[in-house]
Amino acid sequence: MTTELSSPVDGYVQATNRHDPKAFIGLFADDALVDDAGREFHGLAAIKAWSDSDIFDAHVTFEVLQAVNNGKDTILTTKVDGTFDRTGLPDPLILSHQITIEGGKIVRLVCRLPAG
Repeated sequence: MTTELSSPVDGYVQATNRHDPKAFIGLFADDALVDDAGREFHGLAAIKAWSDSDIFDAHVTFEVLQAVNNGKDTILTTKVDGTFDRTGLPDPLILSHQITIEGGKIVRLVCRLPAG
């Protein structure tokens, strides 16, 4: 089931695609957790350092292929592009982003290759 994106989830995609780190970090709760393929980043300072190097320095963009809300989380499936090292990655690179929102902020983001 594809759904409309909530404001924080849409903001996550838009801030990434506009290469806007200030808007991006503003979407996260102070104590948020990002789990990027098993690498964990806790709190705004760590998330900012991760996003600066892994998203904004690499000029990452997302093309949303599917958005599903399971009642608790929104799961985005995106085609990812950018200037990052693609060694060992599938082409095209499709990622699943599981996003948990509380109080209008992202409290948890888990990025993985989709199961299958």
